[in-house]
Amino acid sequence: MADGAIAWSEKEIGDLTAKVKALKTSMGRVIIGQENVIDSLIICLLAGGHALVEGVPGLGKTLLVKSLSQATELDFHRVQFTPDLMPSDIVGTEILEEDHATRKREFRFQQGPVFTQVLLADEINRAPPKTQSALLEAMQERSVTFAGQTHKLPKPFFVLATQNPIEQAGTYPLPEAQLDRFLLRIDVVYPTEEEEIAMVSATTHAGLKDAEPVMDVATLLRLQQLVRDIEIGDHLVAYATRLVRATRPSLTTVPAVQKHIGWGAGPRAGQALVLASKARALMQGRLAVTREDIGEMLLPVLAHRVLRNFEAEADGVAIADILQALREHIRPD
Repeated sequence: MADGAIAWSEKEIGDLTAKVKALKTSMGRVIIGQENVIDSLIICLLAGGHALVEGVPGLGKTLLVKSLSQATELDFHRVQFTPDLMPSDIVGTEILEEDHATRKREFRFQQGPVFTQVLLADEINRAPPKTQSALLEAMQERSVTFAGQTHKLPKPFFVLATQNPIEQAGTYPLPEAQLDRFLLRIDVVYPTEEEEIAMVSATTHAGLKDAEPVMDVATLLRLQQLVRDIEIGDHLVAYATRLVRATRPSLTTVPAVQKHIGWGAGPRAGQALVLASKARALMQGRLAVTREDIGEMLLPVLAHRVLRNFEAEADGVAIADILQALREHIRPD
């Protein structure tokens, strides 16, 4: 373990990794297919980050986060983002109350739906920037400031925001500052034919059951501590940093980046890549990060932090293709 790390017993580590496997199994009983999506969601939760989920309607994004909250026994709130949604509808507001005994009136802060452990921000890009920004402090600081008072959010606090990548009418693209607060971008794709048959069959009979609770809050918080203590060699930290720096057109030697990227990722991307790689290593039952972990987490960590230029959009060059070229060009020492 890293210097200054908590002392972990072999038994506790074994018990915690078994809980992670049980969590994936419990969610897999509800979510048919989408194994990569489930893995990415659990990685994000273990790393203590937030997830941006993209996919067309009907692919089970809401069911995905609901099953996660059920399996982990976390409080769950859902907010449907709409053009008329106000910041106070998310963080809360002050109400005037009167004490019936003394007739004294005073303001009391009434907490909004953000005061939960799992928050589903459904179709987040349908709300205007003023409302979207209401989540910024909550996501970064795990607190809400209202009328000069700071209110701490519950632990853990996990935001899963969804958006439809196809329908753009009446939407407000998320600003880069807010996109950078999401640890991962998870793409939910269409299921295979076999998975879709199983899904239709299951949901048109008795229906799917709820996910079985397999992890309590204390266990999850302990797992998040363990992720921080996963080993990563200095050469792999340097490798992750070089990958992030190579997304910047002014610094890179990667031809695909020079040609197709307008704006590269910032330093927070390097932190996210290392942390997500640690969580993936733990999910794989390992206590040390490998080069494969970093390579597998490259796309979900950087996909929303790297902006294509006009030439890339005109030529139909996908972010995934550019990042694959980056991965092939940049090698660890």
